[in-house]
Amino acid sequence: MNPRYSVAQVLNDTGPILLDFDGPVCAVFATLTDSTVAAELRRAIEKQGVEIPEQIRAVGDPLEVLRFTATVGTPTLVERVEDELCRAELAAVDGAKPTPYAREVIVAAYEASRPIAIVSNNSAAAIERYLIAHRLTRYVMAIVGRAHADPTLMKPNPVPIQRAVLAVATDPARCVLVGDSVSDIRGGRAAGVRTIGFANKPGKAGPLLQAGADATAEGARGMGELARFLMTRTSG
Repeated sequence: MNPRYSVAQVLNDTGPILLDFDGPVCAVFATLTDSTVAAELRRAIEKQGVEIPEQIRAVGDPLEVLRFTATVGTPTLVERVEDELCRAELAAVDGAKPTPYAREVIVAAYEASRPIAIVSNNSAAAIERYLIAHRLTRYVMAIVGRAHADPTLMKPNPVPIQRAVLAVATDPARCVLVGDSVSDIRGGRAAGVRTIGFANKPGKAGPLLQAGADATAEGARGMGELARFLMTRTSG
């Protein structure tokens, strides 16, 4: 399946850039692995006497464990697991691995007068901690992180993307969301924004396109394609 547009065409037709965090900006769980965090969350759930089905025991994504908690737990348990995940994310971003060319994308967008917002299923506190550590805060207009203890509002729910659109004060159709997951693309389409799928691993482009991505930036250094385009449009 081929993309309908090139990355350059989508960027040329849009303005503000909405970036997912884990993937397009950095690998959050590069040192503290996501499977380790998922296992910690499962232990917190089991301590409350909740039986965990085999499919959730096999999950390595802590966000999926949080989603599960909301389907079986009390609000108190969901909040406890949410708080545990927030603590783990704060620890994880200290060892997060920057995505090649992500910094160049953010800085070049800023210099080209294109507002940047980060919209993520990770916690806002973890995102802010990473941006501060990597001296990126001044370039980012807004951070929209995971709604506390309400995983139903995570992408593909369009609400966080709609909040990011409001933060950059423009029409949804003028925004482009760059994300590396099917939930990013589906959420973006539901919110009415254009989408670029970041296919940073083999086999990811197909599902992103099937979910409706307008274009794909492929390969481990796929963000470089965005950076090169933006660098030719800098206002300075």
